[in-house]
Amino acid sequence: MPLTADILVALIALLHAYILVMEMFLWEKETGRRFSGFDARLARETAAMAANQGLYNGFLAAGLVWGLIAGDPFGFRVRVFFLSCVVVAGLYGAATANRRILYAQALPGALALSAVIVAG
Repeated sequence: MPLTADILVALIALLHAYILVMEMFLWEKETGRRFSGFDARLARETAAMAANQGLYNGFLAAGLVWGLIAGDPFGFRVRVFFLSCVVVAGLYGAATANRRILYAQALPGALALSAVIVAG
């Protein structure tokens, strides 16, 4: 089970690295607009906000990688903390911005968090 938990954590880290790229570097390009569902005007108007969000997603990804490479028990605590942040951010985003964030971020984060705790 520890390997499964580590794989799930790594996948969540990759997801947040992907979100970083989309929000910080591709937001105004066609790929980023498909990601956000925004037209060119709205993407341009929200680019600074999206870049800020992307940076936060990068911090989540970095924290998860840190948790994977840190020795236990510290690494376990780091993984639990950052996965909890992922879940809370996903729940808040689903409640305030777009319901699909619940399924794209909060649910995968919760599954990884559960696996980490069980493997604990």
